[in-house]
Amino acid sequence: MKIDILAFGAHPDDVELGCGGTLHKAVINGKTVGIIDLTKGELGTRGDIKTRELEATNAAKVLGASFRKNLGMSDGFLTNSKENQLLIIENIRKYQPEIVFCNSFEDRHPDHSKACQLVRESCFLSGLVKIMTKDKDGNSQKFWRPNSVYSYIQWKSLKPEFVVDISSSIDIKISAVECYKSQFYNPSSDEINTPISTKNFIKSVRYRAADLGRLTNLGYAEGFVSDRLVAVDSIFDLK
Repeated sequence: MKIDILAFGAHPDDVELGCGGTLHKAVINGKTVGIIDLTKGELGTRGDIKTRELEATNAAKVLGASFRKNLGMSDGFLTNSKENQLLIIENIRKYQPEIVFCNSFEDRHPDHSKACQLVRESCFLSGLVKIMTKDKDGNSQKFWRPNSVYSYIQWKSLKPEFVVDISSSIDIKISAVECYKSQFYNPSSDEINTPISTKNFIKSVRYRAADLGRLTNLGYAEGFVSDRLVAVDSIFDLK
């Protein structure tokens, strides 16, 4: 199953917060999108694994993703190990994405920067012919390297190298984020408050997208960072 975009997140909800609007816009424009969560978010202060899994499934449906899967790596102790790299390589080769999204180089949660390095290195290694992997049926997989790997911006207000206009998908992005009722603002919850469970945080998801839109003459936008120069086919592609 070849797809256009494969979005990785260290935890369920990372993808929704960082690039949910971009994913939904790609889907409504006829592109195929898949989501892979590296961990189950088992160390999250609020909620539990089963609740988070259900929320992630519902959010993926809202965004229109073709599939969502969880690799079951260790939340809070994510490592850039050979074992984890091979697991990611197997999935990159299985879905053969043209574009990969991943967490940012720098962020509040240490798993985010670790996930960024892990995914980026795995994308490179996936293109090496002599690294052998097999699919679930035991068949050898063909090497594959995505054309582009971009990091979405999440907690920290990093300066993006480019933005995607998500004006038509902002409401869907917010709906996908709000699927995580155990994690974000919920006045009915009696669980411990966290930095992301405040009313201010959930409101910031929209107004930060609005601010990137303001800076680029758009309604709403999501920002991305690349580890290489970004090229366009024509100067008229730039807005």
